[in-house]
Amino acid sequence: MNHKRPPVPAIVVLLIVIAASAYFIYSQSATDKNGALTASGFIEATQVNIAPELAGKVTEVLVAEGDSVHAGDPLLRLDASLLTAQRAVASAAVDTARAAVATAESTLAAAQVQYDLALRSSVMQDKALRTADWYRSAPGEFTLPLWYYSKEEQIQAAMSEVNAAKEFLTAAEERLKEALAKEQSADFIKAESALAEAQATFEVAEDLFTRIKSGNTLDDLTQAQQAKLSRGYYIEGGVDQDLYDAANAFYDDAKSQLDAAQDAYETAATTDGAKAVLKVRAEVSIAKERYFTSLDNVLARQTGEAALTVIAAQKALEQVTSAVEQSKAAVAQAEANLSLLDTQLSKLTITAPSDGVVLTRNVEVGEFVQPGATALVIGQLSDLTITVYVPEDKYGALKLGQSATVTVDSHPGVTFIATIVNISDKAEFTPRNVQTVEGRSSTVYAIKLSVTDPDGKLKIGMPADVVFE
Repeated sequence: MNHKRPPVPAIVVLLIVIAASAYFIYSQSATDKNGALTASGFIEATQVNIAPELAGKVTEVLVAEGDSVHAGDPLLRLDASLLTAQRAVASAAVDTARAAVATAESTLAAAQVQYDLALRSSVMQDKALRTADWYRSAPGEFTLPLWYYSKEEQIQAAMSEVNAAKEFLTAAEERLKEALAKEQSADFIKAESALAEAQATFEVAEDLFTRIKSGNTLDDLTQAQQAKLSRGYYIEGGVDQDLYDAANAFYDDAKSQLDAAQDAYETAATTDGAKAVLKVRAEVSIAKERYFTSLDNVLARQTGEAALTVIAAQKALEQVTSAVEQSKAAVAQAEANLSLLDTQLSKLTITAPSDGVVLTRNVEVGEFVQPGATALVIGQLSDLTITVYVPEDKYGALKLGQSATVTVDSHPGVTFIATIVNISDKAEFTPRNVQTVEGRSSTVYAIKLSVTDPDGKLKIGMPADVVFE
């Protein structure tokens, strides 16, 4: 098989690549006359991406690429018009909330005065009653003196009786409903209703006829006139006969209906259903009076500090106190909102986090930036580094923390101290197939050193030489 020779230009290119690789390796690392390992690289710095925390339109860019900045220096500003307006609203809300606190506290002071007055009045009225039980004799059924239980205990016991009486009344009213719903009570219920209506009609007829009669005699004429005047009308000299006859007829008819209803009721009341209804009605009446009497018993004991006027004043005081606390909470919320807006406003001016040099500027005035988008890149001069490349047969002699000296052409005779901070564990610029010792000698490893520059003489991008100790 015949193999064609590669064209001459291809051979030339290959030779150039090999020569360049050999020169790079030699220039990157060599051994000086004293046997120390040397290498070359460029001064680098930690890069910090500067990005706004808030979105907004850029109104000012205060630095350019290459400018030196110090920590805290303003770099760019975003439009603050919207947040400024919102802050004015929030500030007004704080003032309003504080005014509400002042009003609530004034109301609280007034409520405290009302409570003190109510308590004082009630205690003064209760003065004679506080020791009354010392001298009163207890009912014969009681085995303890009346003063034995405190007022609070007496009120609590009286309230228990109120609750029991209420339950008893509810049960009695339920039994009455059941009794009225029974079929055997139907006739009696009708008689009850008819009698109630007849009584109501008779009361009206009796009142009307009495007023008519009062003005129908000479002796009662003046009295009748006065009665009529009090009702807004006046009749001179008595009433007309027709009026008297009509009132009399109404009275007689109502009386007849009442008598008939009464007879019907008495007849119906003899049935078993009626007797059951009458019994339950009596129970309901007693239950109601028991309930109201128990309430009277409670009210009679609610004097002094337990008086309803004092309790009402105390509840009002508690309510106003709660209103004061709520108004103070509203102030705290309004102030927090104002503080939030102040924080947001402060973030519209982006400042340098540390000393350094502006490496990249990505924004211009008028552009709209988003949170997290890199606007500027700053190189930190306080954290200078240099990365050099050492052949595989040399880097084994290096270790982390090892010292080295750095020199630059811009400052002849000046040396800078450096320390190895990282040794790469992966080779670079390695051919794909390294089969020989000569081929492996072209394999290099990245060595990163931290450079000390207290006087700030070094600049990012300066070429530098490193001599490992």
